[in-house]
Amino acid sequence: MYNSLIKPLLFQFDPEKIHYFSFKSIKLLHKIPFVDQLIRKQFCIHSKSLEREVFGIKFPNPVGLAAGFDKDAKLINELNNFGFGFIEIGTLTPKPQAGNPKKRLFRLIEDEAIINRMGFNNEGVMAAVKRLKSKGEIIIGGNIGKNKVTPNAEAINDYAYAFEALFEVVDYFVVNVSSPNTPNLRELQDKRPLTNLLSHLKELNAKKSNPKPILLKIAPDLNTAQLIDIIDIVEQTEIDGLIATNTTISRDGLQSKHKAEAGGLSGKPLTKRSTEAIKFIKEHQTARFPVIAVGGIMTAQDALEKLEAGADLIQLYTGFVFHGPKLIKSINKAILKRNK
Repeated sequence: MYNSLIKPLLFQFDPEKIHYFSFKSIKLLHKIPFVDQLIRKQFCIHSKSLEREVFGIKFPNPVGLAAGFDKDAKLINELNNFGFGFIEIGTLTPKPQAGNPKKRLFRLIEDEAIINRMGFNNEGVMAAVKRLKSKGEIIIGGNIGKNKVTPNAEAINDYAYAFEALFEVVDYFVVNVSSPNTPNLRELQDKRPLTNLLSHLKELNAKKSNPKPILLKIAPDLNTAQLIDIIDIVEQTEIDGLIATNTTISRDGLQSKHKAEAGGLSGKPLTKRSTEAIKFIKEHQTARFPVIAVGGIMTAQDALEKLEAGADLIQLYTGFVFHGPKLIKSINKAILKRNK
């Protein structure tokens, strides 16, 4: 129904406008009695064989929603009904910010891809904290970043603020220094500033009675030497894992008329590169830290390939936009079939 009826209708309209329209529609739909139960019955699969324990958290299934879809934690309980095992919110910054000028979100239909240059648009971390206080049992990741106006030399303060604000209402943290849409942000991936940032967050975490897992989200555009540095940093700072990968600035092989738009590219063109990055990390790590795969998971087979490459969990974004909640169910069914 989604691919044949709903998607063709939604794709007639501006991507960002339809995103917010969809949010409102899902929220309204869930106000109808028993709709939430019907949706869960349609899409959720419950099985011990799907459960995964990763960095000390037991996930009901390994299929999560990537950051960027529900930045401000406005729809977490409703999205949970579609069968996700966990949801990552953000990227959240200390202060609210509007993000980059519109138009800033583009569908590349021929390529099954999206280009975005949103620029960490969000209502600020404290607005999300208020919403998360009433969340259900869904596992929530908090993806944190710096405000655009904050110079890189002071970025550590922004990350620390967001970490402290979210600590009691999320289950794990993701440090985002890999978005291509905030000027100079990716410079924080360099070895010295990244080590300092992660070490500081680890120190804050160590002071808590119940420390939370801290992960780093990396770009797919890192070369071999940079990936080796990332692995060294993770092992040196003893953070809990990586998310591979964020969006890419590459435009190789694209067919769509929007291919020249600036921003981060997600979707099918990222499938191979993301899997290669996961394989490389798993082959070269010595501490055996977990990796969450994201990037180009458009089919159940894509998901299986990520898991076979060594991923411990996976996340959807563009695949969810192009193929709807049925993709979550088909991935979990494929995992169950593989496990037999």
